[in-house]
Amino acid sequence: MVKNQRHAVYFALAAVFLWSTVATAFKLALQQLTPIQLVFYASAFSWLFLAVCLVANGQFRLVIPAFKNAPLRYFKLGLINPFLYYLILFKAYDLLPAQQAQALNYTWAIALSLLAVPMLGQKLRKTDITALVLAYLGVLVISTKGQLTELNFESPLGVGLALLSTLLWALYWIFSTKNTDKPIVSLFVCFSVGLPFIAGVLTWQNAWAMPSGKGWFAAAYVGLFEMGITFVLWLVAMKKAENTASVSNLIFISPFLSLIFIYTFLGEQIHPATLVGLGFIIAGLSVQKLLKKKV
Repeated sequence: MVKNQRHAVYFALAAVFLWSTVATAFKLALQQLTPIQLVFYASAFSWLFLAVCLVANGQFRLVIPAFKNAPLRYFKLGLINPFLYYLILFKAYDLLPAQQAQALNYTWAIALSLLAVPMLGQKLRKTDITALVLAYLGVLVISTKGQLTELNFESPLGVGLALLSTLLWALYWIFSTKNTDKPIVSLFVCFSVGLPFIAGVLTWQNAWAMPSGKGWFAAAYVGLFEMGITFVLWLVAMKKAENTASVSNLIFISPFLSLIFIYTFLGEQIHPATLVGLGFIIAGLSVQKLLKKKV
């Protein structure tokens, strides 16, 4: 793919804009569907979109060989994404205000650096510890709405599930470190593995139900713009970028833009503690991302 920094920025900004809408979309979708129903129907839409991409790119023939080369790896990856990760994430959104859930979700990169120590043998550097303290201080501020001395959590289960989802997402990337398959092929195989497990839980809970028109639209939006199209846009941006760091830094726009959508379309009053806590989280991510290059 021909390098073009300006085009890379356009693709990245499109991805950032769409990712900024998904916290609002999750809450609206959960008004129509249960978390497990949303996981299934959204994953199905994403699976269909990825299949179309692979056929269009002439890469569908790579799917079966990819799975045969590493079936155990793909079973692990498929169980995490889309099954466990999104089920737990959507349940967290069901229990928490969108502004809290989306902010907590951004700590997954910190969780990744922590898990990389025992699982990949990496060292925890001073920058990682600084990032950890800043990010999880932000989590504490958001979760308690700034009442740090009282430690009064509005929904301890919701906070716990949101943080658990960050660990699962970090695990997904750690298990993917040795994966050399093309990204869209890999993601399609993961969804092909995960969908039957999601369907099994739906059957076990006797939760099959035909969504309403709004339910279908919500599931399609989440599936395409959280799991499908946005992933492809970001992938293209990274491939076109002449300077990937400057492009990837655009992701820091997303949580603040997301708060605007949450306020506008969900009517949530943005609590000052959310802004303060999110500031700590972004500061932690910035420390981890920028200062590490100097170590």
